[in-house]
Amino acid sequence: MKKKKIINLFVGSNNQGKIKEIRDLLPKTVQILTPKYFNLKSPKETGATFKENSFLKAKFFSKKTKMICLADDSGLEIDSLNKLPGIYSARWGGKKSNFNLAINKVYKELKKKNKNWFKIKQTARFVCALTIYWPSNKFINVIGIVEGTISTVKKGNNGFGYDPIFVPLRKKLTFGQMKPKQKYRIDHRVRAFKKIKKFF
Repeated sequence: MKKKKIINLFVGSNNQGKIKEIRDLLPKTVQILTPKYFNLKSPKETGATFKENSFLKAKFFSKKTKMICLADDSGLEIDSLNKLPGIYSARWGGKKSNFNLAINKVYKELKKKNKNWFKIKQTARFVCALTIYWPSNKFINVIGIVEGTISTVKKGNNGFGYDPIFVPLRKKLTFGQMKPKQKYRIDHRVRAFKKIKKFF
């Protein structure tokens, strides 16, 4: 694997919340481009796992741009829903990835499984797969996981996605209630990023 530090990076995502988090994690010296710059649409996510989808996006964008690409695939797994929404986390929000819709769907599905779902601790986790893909076809693929539970109501306006309903283990606040600095100490993306930060 290359030892040369990455200075120019393509972030393979059209999700602005995700791009912001990745930018916050990277050293300030790294120059970032996103699909918006090239007017590129994201590829279809046909993988069966977070790792497969992350790899698929990183390779696709790297081939299109001839740049080193970092792509993320992440989502929420809820144990009582057989680990759904999982890789379909964004898709539960419909065509526009509306996470209010997605969160409502989570509550609807939990209620369908058990009308007293809110009386039972709903264990869940956020999973993040990150892939760096080089134009030379080398790549590295890592996973970060944070365990937690589902809040019975939405709390907080920070972060994005399912953050307002996820309470990490041994914490009282949802990710949506935490300041970015608090969240970045423990979240799944940070845990995955720690495994690749040596390249930056």
